[in-house]
Amino acid sequence: MKTQRASWLYLPLLLMAAFYILPMYIMLSTGFKSFAEVSLKTMWNLPTGIHLENFQRAYEALAPNLWNSVRLVVPAAIISSILGSLNGFVLAKWKFRGADLIFPLILFGMFIPYQSILIPLVEFMKRINLYGGIWGLVLTHVIYGIPITTLTFRNYYAGIPVELVEASRIDGAGILGVYWHIMLPLSIPSFVVVLIWQFTAAWNDFLFAVVLTKPASWPVTVALNNLAGSQIIEWNVQMAGSFLAALPTLLVYIFLGRYFLRGLLAGAVKG
Repeated sequence: MKTQRASWLYLPLLLMAAFYILPMYIMLSTGFKSFAEVSLKTMWNLPTGIHLENFQRAYEALAPNLWNSVRLVVPAAIISSILGSLNGFVLAKWKFRGADLIFPLILFGMFIPYQSILIPLVEFMKRINLYGGIWGLVLTHVIYGIPITTLTFRNYYAGIPVELVEASRIDGAGILGVYWHIMLPLSIPSFVVVLIWQFTAAWNDFLFAVVLTKPASWPVTVALNNLAGSQIIEWNVQMAGSFLAALPTLLVYIFLGRYFLRGLLAGAVKG
């Protein structure tokens, strides 16, 4: 009886999975179609042939911007993760006066809408000569990523026994020594979580990218929006480009999704 009841649970799960996979089906089937096949009437039909030239044309148009996205997400994810790890360690294990006030103030940054700070952000980037390039966008994602990375690491470190810190301090380790030799090796699961999170957030960003960068530094999300022509939109090439733009984050979650969930749960039950 219990087995039969459990089997019924798979039905709504399968329906929801199919619902979320439908856009991927439309994207791929349209990407493999010829331009003559693209129509709202035949949107659900499978392509009559495999037209790989759509993906070739999309890649040729987006290749420089894909590299710009790589130049963006790698430093943004790594730097924000390291800063969040240091913040989380200090706030969890190295208490100081005012720590209980600083932590909520850091978290407040998670709730600031992007649109509300665009104008002052652009003016700030112009004053420090980072407007229009990749590094201004990297700095933006690092700063906006600090609240969520700090929260993740702080919750994880809060569950590590205080005796480990005290023992290392007795052995003569300072604050950096405790972090480097004790906390950092234990925090690999949290690093996996925040790296995947920050990678996805930076790769999929459009608003900051279109406002802060110039055409030569556009990441792939902005270039994909401009892939459509002004007169005729080749939806087959557009969909092929959309799949290429989504492929890196898709691969990250396919191969690292289990580690993401493990690390997320490890931090969620502590603190």
